[in-house]
Amino acid sequence: MSDVSSQGGMQSLKEFKTVAILCTVPFIMVLGNSMLIPVLPTIQHQLSIGASQAGLLITMFSIPAGLVIPFAGLLSDRIGRKPIMVPALIVYGIGGLLAGLAAVFIEKPFYFLLAARVIQGIGAGGTYQLAMALVGDVIQGSDRAQALGLLEASNGLGKVISPLAGAALALITWYTPFFVYGVLALPIAIAVWLIAKEAPVKKEQQQSLREYFQSFAEVMRENASVLAMTFLSGAIVLFALFGMLSYFSDILEKRFGLEVFQRGMVLAIPVFVMAAVSFILGTVLKSHMNKFLKWAIFGGLGALATGMFLFPLMNSIVTFSMAAALIGLGTGSVLPSLNTLATSVASKKSRGIVTCLYGTVRFFGVAIGPPLFGNCLKSELNERTVFWITAAVALIIGLCAAFLVNPQDALPDAVKSNEE
Repeated sequence: MSDVSSQGGMQSLKEFKTVAILCTVPFIMVLGNSMLIPVLPTIQHQLSIGASQAGLLITMFSIPAGLVIPFAGLLSDRIGRKPIMVPALIVYGIGGLLAGLAAVFIEKPFYFLLAARVIQGIGAGGTYQLAMALVGDVIQGSDRAQALGLLEASNGLGKVISPLAGAALALITWYTPFFVYGVLALPIAIAVWLIAKEAPVKKEQQQSLREYFQSFAEVMRENASVLAMTFLSGAIVLFALFGMLSYFSDILEKRFGLEVFQRGMVLAIPVFVMAAVSFILGTVLKSHMNKFLKWAIFGGLGALATGMFLFPLMNSIVTFSMAAALIGLGTGSVLPSLNTLATSVASKKSRGIVTCLYGTVRFFGVAIGPPLFGNCLKSELNERTVFWITAAVALIIGLCAAFLVNPQDALPDAVKSNEE
């Protein structure tokens, strides 16, 4: 159980400032993939590569991030969140700048772009999940769900803005988005270091490595079913969302002939729905945790499954957008609940690694989706098969969550203290 106090919440100016500045971290992290999605068809043309190769620009960012996240979480439990997060933001920004410079100065830059994206992904691995863990440390009451909802809404806002921003920047040149990562990441790193509140980790409070892993194993054992549902749900919703967005971007260009900025406008629809639902649900969960947390997961996965089933049956931009919005609604319903579970089942001493394992499976979902869905363009059969299998898996996970997730048992009393 978490070591939270029932008197917590965003009641001080320092806590408010901490949450506010930490909201910039998921905002810039989501740009790492989402800003490139509407530009991928342009990159294909400029570099003479296929859709699945272009999708590797997403994969080669997301897989390193997913691999680094658990180690970042472990270190943050030992030495603090900020000493990991700030250098990681700097590495993230440097990776983006290197990608942009490779595009400018190298004649055939594709493999150099992939290498730079790996560097950027390594930096990304020490950011958003540690921001969630730090919010879990600082907000020590029922306001935690609302604060985490704000982080997820900020993540969603980044997803709304990033297709438009990527498309607008690509009007200058296709590699302009890469430079923006560095321009934004470096100031945010400085702001996090100066503004975010974090109690120093005292050596006398540190567990030995043996005690640490024993505590972590106990958390995983006691909450095995809840964490399994949290991890699986997080992976499937982001696999579905990013796979669909990548595929949708391709068909908007190839089937409907939309230019890059028009594609960005259409792709902003499902991610705007996701951001709005995340914000609203975070507020609702603050007061009605027991009533809605489980059903938000189940209902969200059901909505996502419905959208994934309908999407390949659509035949116009309007109907495709409606199915995509349903997928965004499902994703926005699921993620705030999962964030609350991931940050609340463990105490501060092992919250970092638990939250970061959750982040790892999320990143793997993002990594696998675009190249797999990119192959859907090869045949109508593959298109429907991938979408419908994803829908079935989401529905099965949702049904399992309905039976296995019990907020009354999984969450500490302080997190549920505003329940009416």
